[in-house]
Amino acid sequence: MKLLHILIVLIIPFVGISQEAIEWQEELDLEQIEPNTKQRIWLKMIDDGMSHPITIPVIIVRGEKPEPVLGLVAAIHGNELNGIKVIQEIVEEIDEKEFQGTLIAIPGINGISITQHRRRYIDEEDLNRNFPGKEKGNRSQQYVWQINNKILTKLDYLIDMHTASFGRENSLYVRAALQNDTIRQMARLQDADIVLNSNGLPSTNEQITATRTMRAEAMLKGIPCITIEYGNPQVYQPEIIQRGRTGIENIMSWLKMIDKEIDHPEEPVICQKSYWIYVEEGGYLEVVVDLKQKLKKGELIAVMRNPFGDVLNRYYCPEDGIVIGKSSNPINMNGGRIIHLGIYIN
Repeated sequence: MKLLHILIVLIIPFVGISQEAIEWQEELDLEQIEPNTKQRIWLKMIDDGMSHPITIPVIIVRGEKPEPVLGLVAAIHGNELNGIKVIQEIVEEIDEKEFQGTLIAIPGINGISITQHRRRYIDEEDLNRNFPGKEKGNRSQQYVWQINNKILTKLDYLIDMHTASFGRENSLYVRAALQNDTIRQMARLQDADIVLNSNGLPSTNEQITATRTMRAEAMLKGIPCITIEYGNPQVYQPEIIQRGRTGIENIMSWLKMIDKEIDHPEEPVICQKSYWIYVEEGGYLEVVVDLKQKLKKGELIAVMRNPFGDVLNRYYCPEDGIVIGKSSNPINMNGGRIIHLGIYIN
């Protein structure tokens, strides 16, 4: 009996320690959110093959006044996890009693691929290349249509959170249309290594028929948006996450959503354009330059060897620039990536 009593005593404190019951909803109804509250919901996107709803986590922080509405969206690619942790830490620190405006934070918008440790959607499509989506399209088109209509239509500003893909590494850099004053300010408030001037919009003739990114779709809707590349895939990087938090808090301070001094970051390197350099043969690639390294034209960037260790080719920088991202996988075939080279203003 004594042993049974001890077991009961040990078990009782753990009874009821489970995930709080969180409702799932068909739509985001911001009018129903009480002021000065944080609300967590599961937002239905689609149905799976067993007629069960596939949902995504949404955290809504509502202040005394509802505007502006800032969206934080992470992991439209399922292997891009640093942004999820940035959102979790940001939301945890917010005091909803002092908050102004509305925050719609989505720590994982790709409701299928994240748990499968994959980048692309279940039909091997890139969700971030399928906007605006189609209400009656294929699987990825319908999912994107849900994002477009259930989330983007609610926002005044958007932060689109990414990382590098499998086999690559990224600096912390921002893609932004710097000709827009609001977007330029949003980009400069990030604690970024590099800001890449990237319009991201299709040409006028393509706007109706072409697929596009979430950032481009937001901008076509008049929503100022930046894309932030938070380092590497399928990992949490504490230093990147901390810097990500600083940038998002700066945005909220700038929008007067929180009462906190802006932590002015160091001036990033501004790049007017960028491109990837690719290999011309297959083999074992050694990239000999570092992220954020400034390069001169003609500087060695990589060596390609065959399986026996013989040098097949040496690759050199085609012009002055900076390393935005690079390959981290030594195994490469024709057309594989070497480095993402940014061309900066001297």
